[in-house]
Amino acid sequence: MTFKKFSKGIYYMDDVSKLMRRHTYVTKISTSFIYAILVSIAVNFFWTPGHIYSSGITGFAQLLNTISTRAFPFTISTGLALFLLNLPLFVLSWRAIGHEFTIFTIITVFLSSFMIQLLKPIPLTHDPIICAIFGGAVNGFGTGLALRNGISTGGLDILGIVIRHRTGNSIGTINIAFNSLIIISAAIMYGWPYAFYSVLSLIVNARIMDMTYTRQQRMQVMIITNRPNTVIDSVQNHLRRGITIVHNAEGAYRHDAKTILFTVISRYEMGELEEALLESDPNAFASIADSVKILGRFYEPKP
Repeated sequence: MTFKKFSKGIYYMDDVSKLMRRHTYVTKISTSFIYAILVSIAVNFFWTPGHIYSSGITGFAQLLNTISTRAFPFTISTGLALFLLNLPLFVLSWRAIGHEFTIFTIITVFLSSFMIQLLKPIPLTHDPIICAIFGGAVNGFGTGLALRNGISTGGLDILGIVIRHRTGNSIGTINIAFNSLIIISAAIMYGWPYAFYSVLSLIVNARIMDMTYTRQQRMQVMIITNRPNTVIDSVQNHLRRGITIVHNAEGAYRHDAKTILFTVISRYEMGELEEALLESDPNAFASIADSVKILGRFYEPKP
């Protein structure tokens, strides 16, 4: 009898696990579709009519489209070029990162390429400044949304993850060099003013992406409480974060004993921290500030 109950419990947990996994898959695929629509709007409604180039592989795909239109007897569409340029990166991701991550990346890139191909350029305006700002904003929001839901949009993201995992270094220099090449290409194709408009679009894109994708933004948290053990247990049950304890603090108003807890979280985890504090000590005082730079180990979830 006990064995049957235990078995039913296992089956129930398996069902819940499968349901949660299915929900995660549906969320990721839905996000991939939303990103595909947003990037196609950015490319076809703003960047192409405004002669603005994006960053990374998308910008390179735009460049191939422009070159083939001017110099070749055939035209390589931006959508097709985007997918073809990502093919070797898919292979790298499959071998070095993971199969599930790669499958969702392929889905995202395929949907993006398809939607860019499906939506024909509609010139809402030819003003390059407006096209640069709104194209960058729409694409930045889509990219940030994808990253927030654990989806890679392909391109240099894959190369960056592989290099960071193997060497611990970022690909900031590679990104700068690659995007500089695209900016210079924009100057050659359309003139230097359009190169500067493309730079403006990159800045807007990066800013909106940072505002949407908050996982990489670090926050320093100082918690003052008289229930340190309860708070520590609650925070570490909600978050995978280390905590430093400072004992023998004293409140200046009532002169009661306090403990100060220090930790660093991502902005993405703010909601979970607030929930943990409400559960453990609603009277705790927490001060949260942006952390400019971190030296040492800081846990980041694997893709």
